Amino acid sequence: MDVGLIGSQGAGKTTVFNLLTGALLSTSAFGGRVEAHRAAASVPDPRLDVLAGMYRPRKVTPAQIHVVDVPGIVRSGGEGPNRFLNEVRSVDALVHVLRGFEDNLGEPPNPLDAAADMELELSLADLEALLRRRERLVGGKKMTREAREELDLVDRLIPLLEEGGRLDQAALSPEEDRMLRGYQFLTLKPMVWVVNLSDQAMAEGHFPGEEELRALAASKGIPLVAMAGQWEMEAGQLDEAERAEFLAQVGVVETGLSRLARAIYAHLGLISFLTAGEDEVRAWPIERGTTAKAAAGKIHSDIERGFIRAEVVAFSELSGAGSMAAARERGAVRMEGKDYVMQDGDVVNFRFNV
Repeated sequence: MDVGLIGSQGAGKTTVFNLLTGALLSTSAFGGRVEAHRAAASVPDPRLDVLAGMYRPRKVTPAQIHVVDVPGIVRSGGEGPNRFLNEVRSVDALVHVLRGFEDNLGEPPNPLDAAADMELELSLADLEALLRRRERLVGGKKMTREAREELDLVDRLIPLLEEGGRLDQAALSPEEDRMLRGYQFLTLKPMVWVVNLSDQAMAEGHFPGEEELRALAASKGIPLVAMAGQWEMEAGQLDEAERAEFLAQVGVVETGLSRLARAIYAHLGLISFLTAGEDEVRAWPIERGTTAKAAAGKIHSDIERGFIRAEVVAFSELSGAGSMAAARERGAVRMEGKDYVMQDGDVVNFRFNV
């Protein structure tokens, strides 16, 4: 899945992109009309460290998401908004980076207005698409049953957008959701807001307009994460011991980067199952609700094709026992069939025959 970082120029989204992916893009790279940058980002998962301590593997592989740094809207000539919207339509989820610090010109931060303006931009784009679709449905030569059902849905959604809502708040049925998926509506995409704060605001634990912004995020069902991008970039230059000491001194238990990566992952509806052995400890991303047989196919199609059983133990049970042998003695390891619905943190060994 591709996750697009969006935001106004100077909000720090390229800094956030660099933090997520380990890239070294210049933070002034998007001053003009340039192409989006893409890179993979690892999802922090402390469970992998625990399993690595048990198995001493040759390799540890975290789950990954693909991140796209989408250039901001350049309005000169009228091309910018359309180009921006086209880029945004190509991703599966969005992270809106909001400036929570004073800019180089001394302009104070106003993340609430920035969030509201972007939501308006995305809603208007969806509203325009719905109005065009309605015009085609009404103007068609024959109103079939399917067209009537779609027209009824369109007529229900237009007022929602006109009132400032999002399409993902429409409580769509599975059939209605399938009906809309082909249109790449922007307010149907999972959204996360990240407020990029100054060092001082992060240390103080609050920022201007925080209460109002959190209320707006809650009303739209959007997760909100606060972080200090530049500060975390500098902390990332330290070695592991120095970084841990530095974080402890400023009272940071978990970095904003970790919270953001996990918020994106969870809001995409993803969970991880884990595999562990001497060769590799690995987290495998799957959609919530995936069955054991389908999960096996994430590793290799042969394992799915020849699936027999899944040997499963919950991570909490395994870590509590201290080893797979001890977990078996406790009766924590169980055999599951192909229709078993995988749970986040399941440690799995698939049995198969091809």
